[in-house]
Amino acid sequence: MKALILSADNFEDQELFYPLNRLKEEDIIVKVASMKHGIITGEYGYSIDVDMTFNEVDPEEFDILILPGGKAPEKVRLDEKALEIARHFIRGNKPVGAICHGVQTLISAGVIEGRRATCYIGIRDDMKCAGVLYEDQEVVVDGNLITSRHPRDLYAFGRELIKKTRKSL
Repeated sequence: MKALILSADNFEDQELFYPLNRLKEEDIIVKVASMKHGIITGEYGYSIDVDMTFNEVDPEEFDILILPGGKAPEKVRLDEKALEIARHFIRGNKPVGAICHGVQTLISAGVIEGRRATCYIGIRDDMKCAGVLYEDQEVVVDGNLITSRHPRDLYAFGRELIKKTRKSL
């Protein structure tokens, strides 16, 4: 099983590293993709080497998509290839985990209308305008979509992500 994380500079450090490490604990191969090769750095200074660019991603090779928050989604959502990847996962009914601002990529991809989801309160109105059925819960699961609000929800996010992943095996 393989997971893909889409991110960029200024990601929320915990929201990238927690799911990355939690998935690795389940012996899932995890790859990080961004706009360019090299290192991306989080809001609090932690950095990670990018495995591939968005253009190099073949979404057919991956089973799970993770969209961490922070300020990175503001950049990710502007990349058409990243949006195509998000569409592939949602439409293919593959597990998608988005936390905090990570849902912005799904909004821009046009795949979240009519879905139940949560997010960081600062973008709650964006979600509602996109036709999302917003719920202020630590984690919301709607079919293949798992969403959470912020780093304090990572335990619940990880728990539901792993449940969904095990069902996909």
